[in-house]
Amino acid sequence: MAAIPRKLWEHPNPTTTQVWQFMQRINKKYHLDLKTYQDLYRFSVDKRSDFYDELFQYLDLIHTGSYTKVVDESKPVDAIPRWYEGVSLSYVENLIWSRSAADPTQHRGTVGKEDSKVALTEVREGVTEVRDVTWATLRELSASYAAALYAGGVRRGDRIVVVGANSVETLVLFNATSWLGAMFSSSSTDMGVQGILQRTIQINPKYIFMDDAALYNGREWDLRQKMGEVVAGMKGCDQFSGMVSIRRFKEALDISSIPRTQTLQSFLDKRSSSPPPIERLAFHEPFLICYSSGTTGIPKAIVHSVGGVLLNYIKECRLHEDGKSDVVSLQYTTTGWIMYLANVGQLLIGARVVLYDGSPFQPDLKTFIKLLGDQKVTKLGTSPRWLHEISKTGISPREITDLSSLRLVTSTGMVLSDQLFEWVYDKGFPANVHLANVSGGTDIAGCFATGNQLTPVYVGGIQGAALGIPIALYDSLLPPGLGKEVTDGTPGELVATASFPNVPAFLWGDKTGPFAAPGSKYHAAYFARYEHVWAHGDFCVFHPTTKNITFLGRADGVLNPSGVRFGSAEIYSVLERNFVEQVADAICVGQRRPQDSDESVMLFLLMRPGHRFDRKLVRRVKEAIGRETTKRHVPKYVFETPEIPTTVNLKKVELPVKQIVSGQIIKPSGTLLNPQSLDYYYQFAKVEELVGPKEKL
Repeated sequence: MAAIPRKLWEHPNPTTTQVWQFMQRINKKYHLDLKTYQDLYRFSVDKRSDFYDELFQYLDLIHTGSYTKVVDESKPVDAIPRWYEGVSLSYVENLIWSRSAADPTQHRGTVGKEDSKVALTEVREGVTEVRDVTWATLRELSASYAAALYAGGVRRGDRIVVVGANSVETLVLFNATSWLGAMFSSSSTDMGVQGILQRTIQINPKYIFMDDAALYNGREWDLRQKMGEVVAGMKGCDQFSGMVSIRRFKEALDISSIPRTQTLQSFLDKRSSSPPPIERLAFHEPFLICYSSGTTGIPKAIVHSVGGVLLNYIKECRLHEDGKSDVVSLQYTTTGWIMYLANVGQLLIGARVVLYDGSPFQPDLKTFIKLLGDQKVTKLGTSPRWLHEISKTGISPREITDLSSLRLVTSTGMVLSDQLFEWVYDKGFPANVHLANVSGGTDIAGCFATGNQLTPVYVGGIQGAALGIPIALYDSLLPPGLGKEVTDGTPGELVATASFPNVPAFLWGDKTGPFAAPGSKYHAAYFARYEHVWAHGDFCVFHPTTKNITFLGRADGVLNPSGVRFGSAEIYSVLERNFVEQVADAICVGQRRPQDSDESVMLFLLMRPGHRFDRKLVRRVKEAIGRETTKRHVPKYVFETPEIPTTVNLKKVELPVKQIVSGQIIKPSGTLLNPQSLDYYYQFAKVEELVGPKEKL
């Protein structure tokens, strides 16, 4: 039996939580005796229609219409069955109002969304100024922008793109787009022109709204040249009506020389005196377009349904996080990442959202931490990268500021190491804080695995699968086909075995047959590997006792030398434990060229300034990996690298490096922050020419 990891946290009184109360509601209605989170999860996937029927009633969404069947459970996930047919709703309506207790078709400003209460607090890097927006003002702005979009010709089904900061204006444009039943897409201002165009051209938008300037690392950046290049790149888009420049700082920049561009104020001045009625869409209709990371090609444009996103996100807020209207949420994110949706989505439960723009490391590491105390943040959304940078300096956030309000810290974006789990509780944050490691992402606009209030937090992994999402782990070495589930304790590829509401509606531009039919982009992306099963591409393992799920890396980047499968995260953990002073970062990939009979593991180290890469270090790294894992984990090659390729959201990307060292020539995606970094790795496709015949670094 596998050893049970160290327990770090458990809820002091789980019977007070919303998930416990919801479980009792299920027990009463269906005459059951569910007692644990695992009991509730099994019910949620084995009796999906019953679970989601009860969930819909529980969440009190503003809607019109009714349904006679939650979903046709006989249809497999790749048939993309429709949920709650007959129900229509609006994302923005549920975001800025609450449902009337007497009439589900009407909205009222109820508890948590009173007009005078602050809904948004916008803070810029360095905390030089704070901007508060009440619920009343948020409603007024959303209505005003909706009227302007309507006057500009935007109608149901049109696309609006925002290239902007995590600001009030970006959110209000999101709301206004949803108001009209149009589709919203966003990119961050630090994305390159080609990255923006690769995403935007695909969907042929009506307008692009773009900040005229940006703030990062203590500098203000003029974006007008980028704006002009984006406009020039839109020549082939017949629906494109022009660009609208958003004033980012005190003074608007002169955009008169940029073709087909007007200021936001000019755009708003053309609006009518009152907005059109809110468009309620059928549950399955599209309202949001997100993009895959596109690390080796054009990003997939993933289209999400209004009902799927709305229902799933409130489920996560209330049942998994126990979120209520007293939440103050700060999610560090750019607008080009799916976590932007998680950031502003807290408004759905009446929370106050802190919109942060800029670097969390400027002007120093402590300023952002102090912001958490100053704003009395109750929920912090962050990443292992930020936690690592803070921990290695010896800073203890709980000693810098008053974190007594903080209840929840979520982490996502990459694997959270065991060392960081322990640091959070031993040195980082108050002991009562719930650390929720989560994973899912852009593809489903939600989580496959996440935290919950009913089970403890142990060192490593994620507390469990998300309610209502039927997942399993399949043997990733078997050829495509039916698939075979592995036993707990055995690593496998994460799959979803049946449909759930937030399965994407479709991929934009998918013109080959019905959605997800063989031959379509949708089918190739998710359903070609296993028959009637969603293959997500993550390599994971369930703990036999705790049922925690640990993400080990990408299944397509799984290391497999001599048939021994392991994830790159296992190698990174060893480096973090033993070499944090010398090694700044690393990337570990498998090399298997057409002429190779087996896979070789390559480890590339990015050294910290002042520290040398030499044979002594290589020997110590290999010894540590062999000692703390197994001899079969030891990389065949260890090299130095000048740069680690990452996306603009600072997620390191292994797959293109793996393909390059395996002899492929790839075209980098515009979503890479540093595409030129890939050039360095081509030499390793002929690794034998770089090392002697007897000794391998």
